[in-house]
Amino acid sequence: MPQRPNILYIFTDQQSGAAMSCAGNPDLATPAMDRLASAGTRFDLAYCTQPLCTPSRASMFTGRMPHECKTPRNGQSIAEDLRPFELGRVFQQAGYDCFYGGKWHVPQIAMPPENDHGFRVFAGFNDRLLTGACIDTLRAWAGQPAHSRQPFLMVASFDNPHNICEWARNMPLPWGEIGAPPPPRECPNLPPNFAPAPFEPEIVRVEQACNWVIYPYRLRAPEDWRQLRWAYFRLVEKVDRELGRILDALAELGLQDDTVVVFSSDHGDGHGAHQWNQKSALFEEVVRIPLIVRAPGGKSGVCDHNHLVSNGLDLLPTLCDYAGICPPPGLRGGSLRPLVEGREPPAAWRDSLVVETIFDGGRGYDTAGRALRTRQHKYVLYDRGRYREQLFDMERDPGEIVNLAVESRHQELLNDCRRRLAAALRETGDPFKVPAPEPGRDSMTGVQ
Repeated sequence: MPQRPNILYIFTDQQSGAAMSCAGNPDLATPAMDRLASAGTRFDLAYCTQPLCTPSRASMFTGRMPHECKTPRNGQSIAEDLRPFELGRVFQQAGYDCFYGGKWHVPQIAMPPENDHGFRVFAGFNDRLLTGACIDTLRAWAGQPAHSRQPFLMVASFDNPHNICEWARNMPLPWGEIGAPPPPRECPNLPPNFAPAPFEPEIVRVEQACNWVIYPYRLRAPEDWRQLRWAYFRLVEKVDRELGRILDALAELGLQDDTVVVFSSDHGDGHGAHQWNQKSALFEEVVRIPLIVRAPGGKSGVCDHNHLVSNGLDLLPTLCDYAGICPPPGLRGGSLRPLVEGREPPAAWRDSLVVETIFDGGRGYDTAGRALRTRQHKYVLYDRGRYREQLFDMERDPGEIVNLAVESRHQELLNDCRRRLAAALRETGDPFKVPAPEPGRDSMTGVQ
């Protein structure tokens, strides 16, 4: 591998981790994502830091949790004291040519041409034009004399499959239509966890009922949900074709062997699980995201089921590792490079991670929540309402149907998850309140 490789980071908006055919999903075909996974490592247990655009993106570009960035909601700017340590600034100072195209949303929907994020903007917020502009920029860079050019860091940020939001509201799709859905019988079936589970946090449905603009499918029939799933998968396929064009250009320009390629998304989408569309809730389909790394010197065709990965915390350390750049101080994420190369990381990998949320949008109750994910269990906590705690055995119950928090026999496990979440929040200065362990308490009535 070259001493300082080029780096290409491509990410989508609102793509669930299972929305790829290489993840075993038979309801769509994603040959470009599959091709990338077959030549690299796909991280199966990859999560966002918050299932909302601005907070998640702020994390990816700083390596910190959204509350540390002061970006818990959409439309907020990264804290001033963290700006010098953003991804683009760090790489620019290290001598990389840094390019950005597509959706930004931190807070502007498109990154301004004149900015202090360290990037030169080659395309605005427009999925129709992004791929061509990306290829033109790669071609112009490759056309420079080899002795005079610096390695590049390029970010291509697509909006799709976010257009499922417009589709659900029966609005025109900004980046091109996908056609009328076929009859429900020809659409993907409903997921096994389509029905809301018993002992679900009541506040989730309260928030859903408050905001038709975000959750227009709340009262729709199962047949309608099947057509929504059809549309969602078509939008993923649409953006997969753009990814394929970029990967083809990288190979045609002779840059493939010198370039680290990372593919991910800012957060997922419910697409029918738990009768949920869109984001914000802490369901697995919403917080788990795709993450693929293809790099010179890396293993091929690997699916990592063993390591909990946060694209918001681990992206910046990973790219710094490949570039030979000292990462900013105080980061809690780790580099994925050893895992991609089939080596053990230099320090013990995390045994849990945290996802935070707030129901943003101005029409509900601003409900906040946190999730603790370990290899086997997932603990979910919202800040109000009955059954605000959930506990799942993710190995036996990946659909999050059986809430163990309502069974007194699991009180010890529940208390352990409370302690672990509280400790993790203290480490980052997160003020969110976690219930104290209460041995023997029957949580059937809901912890208050």
